Amino acid sequence: MHRLRVGLTDLFSLPEDYEVALGNGGASLFWDLASFCLIERRSQHLVFGEFSSKFAQVVQSAPHLENPLVIEAAPGTHPEPASSRDVDAYCLTHNETSTGVQTTISRPGDEGQLVLVDGTSAAGGLEVNAGEFDAYYFSPQKCFAADGGLWVALLSPAAIDRAQRLSAAGRWVPSSLDLGLALANSRLDQTVNTPAVATLFLFVQQLEWILGNGGLAWAVQRCSESADLIYDWAERSDFAQPFVADPSSRSQVVATVDLDPAVPAAAMTAALRQNGIVDIDGYRKLGRNQLRFGLFPAIEPEDVAQLTRSIDWVAARVRDLSHG
Repeated sequence: MHRLRVGLTDLFSLPEDYEVALGNGGASLFWDLASFCLIERRSQHLVFGEFSSKFAQVVQSAPHLENPLVIEAAPGTHPEPASSRDVDAYCLTHNETSTGVQTTISRPGDEGQLVLVDGTSAAGGLEVNAGEFDAYYFSPQKCFAADGGLWVALLSPAAIDRAQRLSAAGRWVPSSLDLGLALANSRLDQTVNTPAVATLFLFVQQLEWILGNGGLAWAVQRCSESADLIYDWAERSDFAQPFVADPSSRSQVVATVDLDPAVPAAAMTAALRQNGIVDIDGYRKLGRNQLRFGLFPAIEPEDVAQLTRSIDWVAARVRDLSHG
């Protein structure tokens, strides 16, 4: 726990007054936690895929909060926040895992308005400036090559103060969702509930490996190299193309590629799976003829290059079968 908290402070170059807290449940649980401990009255949500929409749904169902202001964009694009004095928290997503769209995190509001950022598939693979957020939260199964089931939050003094103030004002919070309690335990290198120790071990190993290779800048460059391989291949291909039209919005950690109807993604993934190439399926609810690639730091760029060659080989034979 101590190595994890110190390592994350180093990796993200956190200011001295920022703190690292963690607990059980994953980033999805943190949405519930935020609805109790970080959103005071009303929040603004940018929705552009499955996971950004789920946080908005959590807040919409919270009886102690007003209906959130939701700004939505079609999958494959992303909306921009709108500065509003009627909200006390902006809820942003650094990388929409379901669609392969990334955003740039910057403060849209004024002092006293929190910026809460879901960094689940971005943390450790995309650049982010701690001064632009108050809570950057994630779970470690993406760039940190561990299992899910934990949430981690990088917290500003303003976020900590908000949680303490809401608690002091008498807002009831279940102990498992109490950010103040989680933070008090984290300061002691403990957790409220017993965590999966193997997950912590894997998390720390990956974190220290990234730090040993050059830190966040190194990891970002490594992910960018893999992303360039995927997008360059897709743009050259006669049966594939990047799903995200705007190159500046194309994720460097989760790439989505549409396929020609003559190359069914289901047939492609089935053939590749039989040969040991797994987990490149498109997001099921998006419903597109699509492949989706994790480009996290633990993945060797040369493996990404080999993957594109394997896809080309299988695609040629899938098309031959469909024409035959």
